[in-house]
Amino acid sequence: MNEIGELCILLSLGISIYSFIVPILGVKKKKGELIASAENSIFTILGLISISSFILIYAFLIRDFSVEYVSSYSNRDLSTFYTISAFWAGQKGSLLFWTWLLSIFGAVVVIQNRKKNRELMPYVLSTISLTLCLFLALMVFVARPFGLIYPPEDGHGLNPMLQNPGMVFHPPTLYIGYVGFTIPFAFAMASLLTGQLGDVWIKTTRRWTIFSWFFLGMGNLLGAWWAYRVLGWGGYWAWDPVENASFMPWLTGTAYLHSVMIQERRGMLKVWNMVLIVMTFCLTIFGTFLTRSGIVQSVHSFGESTVGYYFLAFLIVTIIFSSYLIISKLSLLKSNNELDSIVSRESSFLFNNLILVGAAFATFWGTMFPVISETIRGEKITVGPPFFNQVNIPIGLALLLLAGICPLISWKRASINNLKRNFLTPFLVSIICGIALIPIGIGHIFAWFSFTISIFVLTTILMEFHRSAKTRRETTGEGFVKALITLFRKNKRRYGGYIIHIGVVLMYIGITGTSYNIEKEATLKNGESMSIGNYKLIYRGLNYKEPVPTKAEVIATMDVEKNGKIIVTALPKKDFYKTSEEPISRVYNLSGLKEDLYIILAGFPIPFQKDSPATFKIHVNPLVKWLWIGGIVLGIGTFIAMLPDWKEKK
Repeated sequence: MNEIGELCILLSLGISIYSFIVPILGVKKKKGELIASAENSIFTILGLISISSFILIYAFLIRDFSVEYVSSYSNRDLSTFYTISAFWAGQKGSLLFWTWLLSIFGAVVVIQNRKKNRELMPYVLSTISLTLCLFLALMVFVARPFGLIYPPEDGHGLNPMLQNPGMVFHPPTLYIGYVGFTIPFAFAMASLLTGQLGDVWIKTTRRWTIFSWFFLGMGNLLGAWWAYRVLGWGGYWAWDPVENASFMPWLTGTAYLHSVMIQERRGMLKVWNMVLIVMTFCLTIFGTFLTRSGIVQSVHSFGESTVGYYFLAFLIVTIIFSSYLIISKLSLLKSNNELDSIVSRESSFLFNNLILVGAAFATFWGTMFPVISETIRGEKITVGPPFFNQVNIPIGLALLLLAGICPLISWKRASINNLKRNFLTPFLVSIICGIALIPIGIGHIFAWFSFTISIFVLTTILMEFHRSAKTRRETTGEGFVKALITLFRKNKRRYGGYIIHIGVVLMYIGITGTSYNIEKEATLKNGESMSIGNYKLIYRGLNYKEPVPTKAEVIATMDVEKNGKIIVTALPKKDFYKTSEEPISRVYNLSGLKEDLYIILAGFPIPFQKDSPATFKIHVNPLVKWLWIGGIVLGIGTFIAMLPDWKEKK
């Protein structure tokens, strides 16, 4: 069966080359049957790659260790849940998974556009097929998923750090976001190549863009959750190079989503929108290059490999070709209107765009500076979290403020009445609340600004909900709740966007809580205690368990007291895997809306006894839960925004 899987990949490469060339020939020779043939080729590729993917998953499930990739990422004791996730855990399988996703998306695009966008589709197909060619060529010539070895008795097993639900869902979610941006990029290239530079391609890909942006954001958030739960350092975002690589296209994608609204409404920023979608797609390829080249060190990367440099070559070609197309079409990309006033929705969106791109550039510079310094000076100068925080915190606060201003300020030119109507009350409420919050802002001025601006943004959105529902109730006689629901149903894009902004504010609140983290480390003997914040922790000894033959657990027992009462018995532990030299910390986290109590079993003597002393690192992390809640709210808003608008019956 493995030979069939490899043959399917080889055939897919040949067909993808065909579907790259033939649509263009169909246009040149004006033969629609060639274009139809290319469209059918996408379905053939999907079928073949699906067969390859299922064969590789089957090889994992039956423990076929003659496949080198299966042997490297699984063993006989690995649960079925993690055995399936091993499919995308390594370099070769993730390339196949990426290709599978892109073939699915390509097939969906063909189905959606059977009777529309016929002039654009040949070039859309060629762009998607060319991208498929890259991944398929890598799997044929460089990183073969079905490469064979002499089968060992057992495999090496999956990295213990990846044996966590967060890492089961984080990579595929991130890949969906990465791959999804290929679709709006393909339509942008088609628009440039055909000269159809209106907003048809933008409207066609709006849901694709939101879909990709959402999954890329959720991928980042799930990665943060995994880091918080598994890596055991007390935080969730370390400005790791690979974290940054997936964060940058999310930033430019966010800018693009806001910017296209100006083109749809006012016919402005056409060049800028082209630049943004090209930049976003290129950053997804750049992120793939970083992850797979080994030029940066990261717990998330696949290690050193020549695969990354093929992505670098593809990236350079994409930048050159896209830039040439944009420059050659500048005369056709002129705006229909000009900016009327600095105080308008257009200008606020433009500021939003510039700040988001500025954040992406600052992140790019900090990520690549060690590589640049080593290339130029022969010395790698590391850039750590202080740099990223110093640069991005003020940028983040400016973005948060604009999240409250952009949706409500008037188009063209905001009047004094518009500004007073929408922003006077939120401004006064935020000032009053900000004054009340001054005591907690002492020593944390940026945190104080964040909380105050968050109040401003939430107030603007809630007031808009109330005002709009009240107006409809007075017009139609509907109850307030029904009027609000009807508004959501009639304009899902607008009100879904408001919900997304609420989610973003809640996430900001969660992130801001990091400023007030408390950390303490102590070595305790059995019966001894330590205090941190409002908590007292009493150490009760160690226990040993061996739940499966390949893993042993050392579990510490701690009674946690708050206000003189035991509220929970905490069980932080370390897992020892036969396939890993280093133990893995399993954090005990008591999570609440106000704060998290985060307990790490840092160390103990070996050999140990039940009453041996142990070292603990304890963190009290305020408001972390609001980061995850904000992500859920953002997801709800995205779902609403993607639904088609409901037309009211007359």
